[in-house]
Amino acid sequence: MIAKLQCVVLDCADAVELSRFYRSLLGGVVNQPDPRWSCDDRWATLHTDGLVLAFQRVDDHQPPAWPDPARPQQFHLDLGVEDLERAQRDVLGRGATLLDEGAGNRSWRVFADPAGHPFCLVQD
Repeated sequence: MIAKLQCVVLDCADAVELSRFYRSLLGGVVNQPDPRWSCDDRWATLHTDGLVLAFQRVDDHQPPAWPDPARPQQFHLDLGVEDLERAQRDVLGRGATLLDEGAGNRSWRVFADPAGHPFCLVQD
């Protein structure tokens, strides 16, 4: 095991609005203080019983048109790791591709799985 699932992130046009929608369905707390995330108008979280959903505003968001493959479902996983450097070596060795290493001391990096789906490794 390399990581633990931190949250599932959904792309959307309005992060706070979508977090409130899911709160109405699932309960929980929108934008509960959490050192793992910084919430603003582009990023919101919903802490439910044992699960965190996150919502990321995407400029010019085009919603999925399932089952139309031209506009597929949109989400990514945030995976918490103890050692970001070691985890990066491990996921690359298992077939992932580095998409964005970030600059400076950023605590997360973006990868693609072998099928091209993005995911982030996030320093715990």
